[in-house]
Amino acid sequence: MLSKRIIACLDVRNGQVVKGVNFEGLRSAGDPAELARRYNAEGIDELVILDITATLEARRALAATIRAVARELFIPLAVGGGIRTEDDAAAAVGAGADKVSLNTAALSNPELISTLARRYGSQAVVVAVDAKREGGRFAVFARSGQAATARDAVEWAREAERRGAGEILLTSIDRDGTKAGFDCELTAAVSSAVSIPVIASGGAGSLDDFVDVFREGRADAALAASIFHYSETSVRALKVHLRERGIPVRL
Repeated sequence: MLSKRIIACLDVRNGQVVKGVNFEGLRSAGDPAELARRYNAEGIDELVILDITATLEARRALAATIRAVARELFIPLAVGGGIRTEDDAAAAVGAGADKVSLNTAALSNPELISTLARRYGSQAVVVAVDAKREGGRFAVFARSGQAATARDAVEWAREAERRGAGEILLTSIDRDGTKAGFDCELTAAVSSAVSIPVIASGGAGSLDDFVDVFREGRADAALAASIFHYSETSVRALKVHLRERGIPVRL
Protein backbone atom coordinates (compact mmCIF):
# COMPACT_ATOMS: atom_id res chain seq x y z
CA MET A 1 0.00 0.00 0.00
CA LEU A 2 1.26 3.47 -0.88
CA SER A 3 2.19 5.73 2.02
CA LYS A 4 -0.38 8.31 2.97
CA ARG A 5 0.87 11.89 2.74
CA ILE A 6 0.58 14.62 5.34
CA ILE A 7 0.50 18.09 3.81
CA ALA A 8 0.71 21.47 5.52
CA CYS A 9 -1.11 24.42 3.98
CA LEU A 10 -0.03 28.03 4.20
CA ASP A 11 -2.92 30.38 3.42
CA VAL A 12 -1.13 33.62 2.60
CA ARG A 13 -2.42 37.20 2.49
CA ASN A 14 -0.10 40.18 2.04
CA GLY A 15 2.93 37.97 2.60
CA GLN A 16 1.72 36.58 5.95
CA VAL A 17 0.14 33.24 6.81
CA VAL A 18 -3.47 33.61 7.97
CA LYS A 19 -6.21 31.22 9.10
CA GLY A 20 -9.93 31.59 9.55
CA VAL A 21 -13.09 29.54 9.98
CA ASN A 22 -15.34 28.64 7.03
CA PHE A 23 -13.04 30.81 4.86
CA GLU A 24 -13.81 33.90 7.01
CA GLY A 25 -12.45 35.78 10.07
CA LEU A 26 -8.79 35.52 9.10
CA ARG A 27 -6.07 35.95 11.74
CA SER A 28 -2.29 35.92 11.46
CA ALA A 29 -0.44 32.64 11.91
CA GLY A 30 3.14 33.62 11.16
CA ASP A 31 5.80 34.09 8.50
CA PRO A 32 5.58 31.70 5.51
CA ALA A 33 9.31 31.00 5.24
CA GLU A 34 9.69 30.37 8.98
CA LEU A 35 6.76 27.95 9.01
CA ALA A 36 8.08 26.20 5.89
CA ARG A 37 11.46 25.75 7.56
CA ARG A 38 9.81 24.23 10.63
CA TYR A 39 7.59 21.86 8.68
CA ASN A 40 10.47 20.72 6.49
CA ALA A 41 12.50 19.88 9.60
CA GLU A 42 9.54 18.09 11.23
CA GLY A 43 9.07 15.74 8.27
CA ILE A 44 6.01 17.07 6.46
CA ASP A 45 5.57 15.31 3.11
CA GLU A 46 4.50 18.30 1.04
CA LEU A 47 3.62 21.97 1.41
CA VAL A 48 0.89 24.00 -0.26
CA ILE A 49 0.87 27.79 -0.51
CA LEU A 50 -2.50 29.34 -1.28
CA ASP A 51 -2.46 33.08 -1.96
CA ILE A 52 -6.05 33.41 -0.86
CA THR A 53 -6.71 36.96 -2.09
CA ALA A 54 -4.83 36.77 -5.41
CA THR A 55 -7.93 35.75 -7.38
CA LEU A 56 -10.13 38.32 -5.65
CA GLU A 57 -7.53 41.02 -6.34
CA ALA A 58 -6.96 39.81 -9.93
CA ARG A 59 -3.22 39.33 -9.54
CA ARG A 60 -0.66 36.56 -9.56
CA ALA A 61 0.49 34.75 -6.45
CA LEU A 62 3.35 36.68 -4.86
CA ALA A 63 6.58 35.41 -6.42
CA ALA A 64 8.68 36.71 -3.53
CA THR A 65 6.72 34.58 -1.07
CA ILE A 66 7.04 31.50 -3.28
CA ARG A 67 10.82 31.99 -3.62
CA ALA A 68 11.28 32.52 0.13
CA VAL A 69 9.36 29.34 0.95
CA ALA A 70 11.00 27.25 -1.80
CA ARG A 71 14.45 28.05 -0.40
CA GLU A 72 13.47 26.33 2.86
CA LEU A 73 12.16 23.10 1.33
CA PHE A 74 13.45 19.76 0.10
CA ILE A 75 9.92 18.45 -0.49
CA PRO A 76 7.29 19.16 -3.17
CA LEU A 77 5.75 22.65 -3.13
CA ALA A 78 2.35 23.38 -4.67
CA VAL A 79 1.18 26.95 -5.27
CA GLY A 80 -2.37 28.18 -5.83
CA GLY A 81 -4.19 31.47 -5.98
CA GLY A 82 -4.22 33.83 -8.94
CA ILE A 83 -3.18 31.24 -11.50
CA ARG A 84 -5.50 32.17 -14.36
CA THR A 85 -3.29 31.61 -17.40
CA GLU A 86 -0.40 29.53 -18.68
CA ASP A 87 1.89 32.52 -18.03
CA ASP A 88 0.74 32.71 -14.40
CA ALA A 89 1.58 29.02 -13.96
CA ALA A 90 4.97 29.54 -15.58
CA ALA A 91 5.69 32.40 -13.15
CA ALA A 92 4.86 30.17 -10.16
CA VAL A 93 7.03 27.33 -11.46
CA GLY A 94 9.81 29.79 -12.22
CA ALA A 95 9.67 31.03 -8.61
CA GLY A 96 10.09 27.50 -7.26
CA ALA A 97 6.73 25.69 -7.37
CA ASP A 98 6.72 21.98 -8.23
CA LYS A 99 2.96 21.94 -8.75
CA VAL A 100 0.28 24.50 -9.52
CA SER A 101 -3.19 24.43 -8.05
CA LEU A 102 -6.14 25.68 -10.11
CA ASN A 103 -9.55 26.54 -8.76
CA THR A 104 -11.59 29.47 -10.12
CA ALA A 105 -9.64 29.57 -13.39
CA ALA A 106 -10.25 25.87 -14.03
CA LEU A 107 -13.99 26.34 -13.46
CA SER A 108 -14.19 29.22 -15.92
CA ASN A 109 -11.74 27.71 -18.43
CA PRO A 110 -11.46 23.92 -17.97
CA GLU A 111 -9.16 23.66 -21.00
CA LEU A 112 -6.45 25.32 -18.88
CA ILE A 113 -6.13 22.02 -16.99
CA SER A 114 -5.25 20.22 -20.21
CA THR A 115 -2.91 22.97 -21.37
CA LEU A 116 -0.86 22.84 -18.17
CA ALA A 117 -0.91 19.03 -18.05
CA ARG A 118 0.59 18.93 -21.55
CA ARG A 119 3.25 21.48 -20.61
CA TYR A 120 4.29 20.24 -17.18
CA GLY A 121 2.77 16.75 -16.88
CA SER A 122 -0.34 15.76 -14.95
CA GLN A 123 1.71 15.25 -11.78
CA ALA A 124 2.24 19.03 -11.65
CA VAL A 125 -1.43 20.00 -12.00
CA VAL A 126 -3.71 20.03 -8.95
CA VAL A 127 -7.36 21.01 -9.25
CA ALA A 128 -8.71 22.48 -6.01
CA VAL A 129 -12.38 21.79 -5.34
CA ASP A 130 -14.03 23.88 -2.61
CA ALA A 131 -17.34 22.22 -1.74
CA LYS A 132 -20.26 22.90 0.56
CA ARG A 133 -23.28 20.76 1.40
CA GLU A 134 -26.46 21.98 -0.25
CA GLY A 135 -29.43 19.68 0.25
CA GLY A 136 -28.36 16.21 -0.82
CA ARG A 137 -25.38 17.28 -2.90
CA PHE A 138 -21.94 18.82 -2.59
CA ALA A 139 -21.92 22.16 -4.42
CA VAL A 140 -18.71 23.65 -5.80
CA PHE A 141 -17.77 27.22 -4.93
CA ALA A 142 -15.29 29.55 -6.65
CA ARG A 143 -13.43 32.75 -5.72
CA SER A 144 -12.19 31.60 -2.29
CA GLY A 145 -15.58 30.15 -1.39
CA GLN A 146 -17.49 33.34 -2.18
CA ALA A 147 -19.18 32.42 -5.46
CA ALA A 148 -21.57 29.50 -5.92
CA THR A 149 -21.38 27.52 -9.14
CA ALA A 150 -23.80 25.11 -10.76
CA ARG A 151 -21.27 22.27 -10.53
CA ASP A 152 -21.40 19.17 -8.35
CA ALA A 153 -18.14 18.28 -6.58
CA VAL A 154 -18.08 14.63 -7.66
CA GLU A 155 -18.83 15.38 -11.31
CA TRP A 156 -16.35 18.24 -11.41
CA ALA A 157 -13.61 16.04 -9.96
CA ARG A 158 -14.31 13.45 -12.66
CA GLU A 159 -14.08 16.10 -15.37
CA ALA A 160 -10.86 17.50 -13.93
CA GLU A 161 -9.33 14.02 -14.07
CA ARG A 162 -10.46 13.55 -17.69
CA ARG A 163 -8.88 16.86 -18.62
CA GLY A 164 -5.50 15.88 -17.18
CA ALA A 165 -5.41 16.84 -13.50
CA GLY A 166 -3.01 14.72 -11.47
CA GLU A 167 -4.58 15.36 -8.06
CA ILE A 168 -7.71 16.77 -6.47
CA LEU A 169 -7.36 19.09 -3.46
CA LEU A 170 -10.79 18.73 -1.87
CA THR A 171 -11.78 21.25 0.78
CA SER A 172 -14.97 21.15 2.81
CA ILE A 173 -16.01 24.76 3.32
CA ASP A 174 -18.39 23.59 6.04
CA ARG A 175 -15.50 22.14 8.05
CA ASP A 176 -12.75 24.65 7.20
CA GLY A 177 -11.03 25.85 10.39
CA THR A 178 -13.67 24.31 12.66
CA LYS A 179 -11.48 21.43 13.96
CA ALA A 180 -14.63 19.30 13.87
CA GLY A 181 -13.00 16.63 11.71
CA PHE A 182 -12.75 16.12 7.96
CA ASP A 183 -15.93 15.60 5.96
CA CYS A 184 -15.37 11.88 5.35
CA GLU A 185 -18.60 11.47 3.38
CA LEU A 186 -17.56 14.16 0.89
CA THR A 187 -14.02 12.81 0.68
CA ALA A 188 -15.15 9.23 0.14
CA ALA A 189 -17.61 10.29 -2.56
CA VAL A 190 -14.89 12.03 -4.57
CA SER A 191 -12.20 9.42 -3.83
CA SER A 192 -14.50 6.67 -5.09
CA ALA A 193 -15.27 8.60 -8.28
CA VAL A 194 -11.72 9.23 -9.50
CA SER A 195 -8.53 7.22 -9.90
CA ILE A 196 -6.13 10.09 -9.16
CA PRO A 197 -5.07 10.99 -5.59
CA VAL A 198 -7.47 13.00 -3.47
CA ILE A 199 -6.12 15.35 -0.80
CA ALA A 200 -8.64 15.90 2.01
CA SER A 201 -8.79 19.40 3.53
CA GLY A 202 -10.91 21.24 6.04
CA GLY A 203 -11.65 20.36 9.66
CA ALA A 204 -8.56 18.67 11.11
CA GLY A 205 -8.67 19.05 14.87
CA SER A 206 -7.25 15.84 16.34
CA LEU A 207 -4.93 12.99 15.45
CA ASP A 208 -7.87 10.62 15.06
CA ASP A 209 -9.45 12.92 12.48
CA PHE A 210 -6.60 11.91 10.16
CA VAL A 211 -7.18 8.23 10.94
CA ASP A 212 -10.84 8.67 10.03
CA VAL A 213 -10.23 10.46 6.72
CA PHE A 214 -7.74 7.83 5.59
CA ARG A 215 -9.98 4.93 6.59
CA GLU A 216 -13.52 6.19 6.05
CA GLY A 217 -12.78 8.99 3.61
CA ARG A 218 -10.43 6.89 1.50
CA ALA A 219 -8.13 9.91 1.12
CA ASP A 220 -4.65 9.54 -0.35
CA ALA A 221 -3.37 12.57 1.56
CA ALA A 222 -4.62 14.91 4.27
CA LEU A 223 -3.95 18.60 4.50
CA ALA A 224 -4.11 20.78 7.60
CA ALA A 225 -3.21 24.27 8.71
CA SER A 226 -4.33 25.38 12.18
CA ILE A 227 -3.39 22.16 13.97
CA PHE A 228 0.21 22.62 12.77
CA HIS A 229 0.53 26.41 12.71
CA TYR A 230 -0.36 26.81 16.37
CA SER A 231 1.74 23.81 17.45
CA GLU A 232 -1.26 21.83 18.68
CA THR A 233 0.58 18.73 17.50
CA SER A 234 3.76 17.91 15.64
CA VAL A 235 4.04 16.24 12.27
CA ARG A 236 6.04 13.38 13.80
CA ALA A 237 3.51 12.80 16.59
CA LEU A 238 0.78 12.58 13.97
CA LYS A 239 2.72 10.14 11.82
CA VAL A 240 3.57 7.91 14.78
CA HIS A 241 -0.12 7.90 15.74
CA LEU A 242 -1.10 6.89 12.21
CA ARG A 243 1.51 4.17 11.92
CA GLU A 244 0.46 2.67 15.27
CA ARG A 245 -3.02 2.33 13.80
CA GLY A 246 -1.85 0.56 10.68
CA ILE A 247 -1.86 3.50 8.31
CA PRO A 248 1.31 3.60 6.18
CA VAL A 249 3.25 6.86 6.41
CA ARG A 250 6.85 7.94 5.87
CA LEU A 251 8.65 8.57 9.17
